[in-house]
Amino acid sequence: MRILVYGINYVPELTGIGKYSGEMAEWLSRQGHEVHVVTAPPYYPAWRVEHGYSPWFYRSPSPQPGRPGVRVYRCPLWVPARPSGLKRLVHLASFALSSLPVMLLHAFWRPQVVLVVEPPLMCAPAALLISKLCRAKSWLHIQDFEVDAAFDLGILPSGFLRRRILSFERFLMRRFDRVSTISPNMLDRLPGKGVSPAKAILFPNWVDTQSVFPLDRPAPMRAELGISADATVALYSGNMGEKQGLEIVLEAARRLAPEESLRFVLCGDGAARARLQKVYAHLPNVLWLPLQPMEKLNDLLNVADVHLLPQRGDAADLVMPSKLTGMLASGRPVIATARRETRLAEVVSKCGIAVSPGDVDEFCRALLRLAKAHGDRLALGAAARAYAETHMGKGSILGTFEKNLSALVHGSAEPDVCDAVRGVR
Repeated sequence: MRILVYGINYVPELTGIGKYSGEMAEWLSRQGHEVHVVTAPPYYPAWRVEHGYSPWFYRSPSPQPGRPGVRVYRCPLWVPARPSGLKRLVHLASFALSSLPVMLLHAFWRPQVVLVVEPPLMCAPAALLISKLCRAKSWLHIQDFEVDAAFDLGILPSGFLRRRILSFERFLMRRFDRVSTISPNMLDRLPGKGVSPAKAILFPNWVDTQSVFPLDRPAPMRAELGISADATVALYSGNMGEKQGLEIVLEAARRLAPEESLRFVLCGDGAARARLQKVYAHLPNVLWLPLQPMEKLNDLLNVADVHLLPQRGDAADLVMPSKLTGMLASGRPVIATARRETRLAEVVSKCGIAVSPGDVDEFCRALLRLAKAHGDRLALGAAARAYAETHMGKGSILGTFEKNLSALVHGSAEPDVCDAVRGVR
């Protein structure tokens, strides 16, 4: 198949959507498909374009050492140093406009399917246009309900603007041949956005359990960081944005500072990092790390005795944190902030503790409980690893995705569901 992937995030970004879009495109290429990607230069989560790339110029495909034959077209965009509501809109619009000519040129390539990844929804009109021009199938994959999140988190003001944008979102979503998303609860929201159940499909994120796995010895990085063998490490790794609600982790660190054997490690970058680091710089039990290269991911995840997954309550089921897959595959228990009715709480309750969003006292109690119960940590960690192997296997999920792409292109029956996600509901 000739597959055109369209989205603002792509490898070598180390976290979030870019990582998954890159792994998906490269996996499809290895199966013998022709894959072209129209994307931006890597900038996330630091909100600055990486060295070696330009925010101002187009970049044609060039050989990528060690990567399969995916042809990647980079389009310029404006990246704000301090993203706010309006600045984010301008940022997304700049990519949607700059990438339009490249998308139009791809009509001559005649892809058989055009797959656009949301965020940003602003790319959806161009994807639909190209699919109509070359009679290709159109597929929208939703990693985040960015429109709902922008209003619910206060990034954009509600009212008339919200009604108009939600109406436009429904107009677009109804026109795709297939709409997928990453969790059952997010899938349940699609009919309310005008998507026919016959077009909706679950396409969850995955993890390579061969690359991320529990070590049978202390992680070498612990010694590199000067963390004693008898310390209990609570790790947060990933994007440090506003929707993560990292304040609850840092408030817990402040309250638990007298617990000398408990260390907090925060690894990552993002729009909120500088502000949080300035406010909580005085905490002696918190270690701040930059994003680590992919080859050190397993070592980093094994530094943890407990993984921390904070999330603001008003983001429930608008997003399913992509970092959860690696946490579970590393065989460590997870403490997450999530309301009981959410999919995140349902998953975490099998291999950790879900606490109420914003409740620092409950968060501290959960952390102390696991810090002082080595046996519980081992049992929950084993359950986490088993869940990752059963429900998040990379080969099974992407294999089913490939079958569904083929069925869509060749006019076959309804979407298939892979063994890894059967019974997830």
